[in-house]
Amino acid sequence: MCSDMAIRVRGVSKHYLMYQRPEDRLKQSIVPRLQRLIGQQPTQYYRDFAALHDISFDVGRGETIGVIGRNGCGKSTLLQIVCGTLQPTAGSVEVNGRIAALLELGAGFNPEFTGRENIFLNAAILGLPHAEIERRFDDIAGFADIGRFIDQPVKTYSSGMYVRLAFATAINVDPDILLVDEALAVGDEAFQRKCIARIEDIKDKGGTILFVSHSPQTVVQLCDRVLFIDAGELILEGRPKAVVSQYQRLVNASVEGAPEIRRSILRMRDDAVCSEDADLDQQSEYASLEAGDSDPVRLDLPPEGGISKPQPPAADDYSQQAFFDPDLKSQSAVELEPQGARIDNVRITTIDGKQANVLRMGRRYSLNFDVTFDVDATNVGCNIMLRTINGVAFAGVQSHLIEQGRGCSVDAGQTIRAQFEFVCNCLPGTYFSNARVMGRVGDEIRVMHRIVDAIAFKVLPEPDLLATGLIDIGASASVHPIK
Repeated sequence: MCSDMAIRVRGVSKHYLMYQRPEDRLKQSIVPRLQRLIGQQPTQYYRDFAALHDISFDVGRGETIGVIGRNGCGKSTLLQIVCGTLQPTAGSVEVNGRIAALLELGAGFNPEFTGRENIFLNAAILGLPHAEIERRFDDIAGFADIGRFIDQPVKTYSSGMYVRLAFATAINVDPDILLVDEALAVGDEAFQRKCIARIEDIKDKGGTILFVSHSPQTVVQLCDRVLFIDAGELILEGRPKAVVSQYQRLVNASVEGAPEIRRSILRMRDDAVCSEDADLDQQSEYASLEAGDSDPVRLDLPPEGGISKPQPPAADDYSQQAFFDPDLKSQSAVELEPQGARIDNVRITTIDGKQANVLRMGRRYSLNFDVTFDVDATNVGCNIMLRTINGVAFAGVQSHLIEQGRGCSVDAGQTIRAQFEFVCNCLPGTYFSNARVMGRVGDEIRVMHRIVDAIAFKVLPEPDLLATGLIDIGASASVHPIK
């Protein structure tokens, strides 16, 4: 295994034998042997269940890799095999470095021991000598923040305290490789922010992270690459924004539509493998824009990045209120399966109705889309969500609070128009907007249609702009002596 590779997984499969009744396990150990001795076809008393099937991938040093998929797809099984607590039925795993695994947090704790004693026990299991654990103890206890309970038996802890202590112990041993399985879903909001900040610190220091989560926003925020596992199979691998969009497309599909959507994702995976070399040739251009290139005419994104390359606008167009570039289009748009309605004609206009997608800061615009309904629906509401070029959602608005039942009622065949007026406070750069419609059909409130990255738009640079980040908050700044 080369030194710049932290994890290498090759052809890993994990099978379980599922018995319908306890006595079938005994029969399986005896009856088939006797049948073979007398020349009969052996009877099988179990059902073979493949939790994982022929999984292969590499994780380089310093990479943060996300693993997403529906419940029961094999994500946790994969992480347990990587960290060595499970053995694969077939295939191999190579790991280069010390692993800290945040899987079943606290699984190694002794309930009779105090929190202090369990810190020393778990840190020793993770490979730290006693003197080093003593040096780090205050950091671990401070991160867990359970106060005087640190010297009480952990059997007296609440589930939240238990998990906080386990996370704090594992995260503070400076691992070469960190495995995280939904650990960020525990604790209060402040503790979750602290956990994410600690993971980002490990990432910044060159640590390798394999990260399982059901939160698309967290995956996009933390990960360099994402593996999408479904029914034990690796069906897609790539950049977070693109893979998460396909995951949302499948997880929101109906029972009838899911098989075809899954097949289309597999075709996408196979096409990506065939064009892998071409994709690598475009990585440098993508990286420059993702890092914040604000050149108003440079939009050299490959298709997976999300937009096509427009022609430069004429110089005098920059002073106009509305500018529309027909070549500035979202190529990363992903439609979730319609559930009784369909969104189309998503567009941005000026207040007086002129179409625009190259915007000026401080001007008012309207983001509009039409929705045609195939079924009767009540309490209908629409919303938009703005996202950065790498998929991080940062602002949105909804037409009403659907739980309060203030939406309109529509009949099958009817078309409505959603309009969202806004002031463009986005700082110069390229952005996307999602579009979604929800409603009550019968007794069920459902997402009737959603388009991810439905539209792309660009905000032009402004002279002498001091604001930084994504949004202009209208702040003023001054620095002056006080003595």
